[in-house]
Formats: sequence, structure tokens, C-alpha cells
Amino acid sequence: MSDASTALGVRLYPDLVERGGLAPALIDTAARHGLELGQVTAPEQGRGRFTCAELHSGQGVVCVKLGSQARYFMIDLRVSGEVLARGDVMDLMQVAKVAAAWQAGMTVAELAAQFPFMEEIRHRSAPVAQAS
Repeated sequence: MSDASTALGVRLYPDLVERGGLAPALIDTAARHGLELGQVTAPEQGRGRFTCAELHSGQGVVCVKLGSQARYFMIDLRVSGEVLARGDVMDLMQVAKVAAAWQAGMTVAELAAQFPFMEEIRHRSAPVAQAS
């Protein structure tokens, strides 16, 4: 059994095992559909090199991880380390479309409107200290 099949689980992610992990599968899916993802990276060691991918652009980072008990992709859109939107989807093509839209400059609100599985994270502003 290969490292990829051990990390990914052949039953849930046979397509990702075949391509050597999440990052290569995402790159391949985007290329086959003419989508621009920007720079795609994965951890260099450990299980994460097969199960995680980060897509870097001027907008921020799209972080993608895999579900372990069922087949789904968890997506976080981050700017300066802060999660602005989050979603789960079962189709890798939808992950590529979200990443390409983010790379192309779509806002978080526009992404949430176009991709119903993405939810904009509303951050509460910190309370303002009152002067005494």
C-alpha cells in the first residue's frame, strides 16, 4: 500500500490516491478545466502532504483539507491568518472553482452568493474601551 493510499483512504478518495494527493489532484482538475489557481502548496512531510493544500494569491489563502470519516473537502478562505469564509463540499471541481474565483478577485460576499456551500464568517468587532 502506498503512502498516499494509507493517508487518504482508498475507499473515500481513490481519485486523489491515483494522483498522489490533494494538491496534485486539485492542480490537475483545474488544468483540465482551464481554471487558474495561483500557487498551490502542500506540507512537505507527514500525512498532510496528501490531505492538505493551500492556494496562495494576492487575495489571501485558500486552505483545503479532507474529511476523514466521509468524502468531503473543507475550504477556508484566509486573509492575514483570519478565516473570512468557510465551506464543505463533496466535489473537487467545486473546490477548484472557488479557488479560481478567489484568485480572480471575487469578494467573500460574491463567493458566498455564487457558491451556496460557502459561508461568510462574520467577525464581531472588539468592544471599544471607554475613557474615564
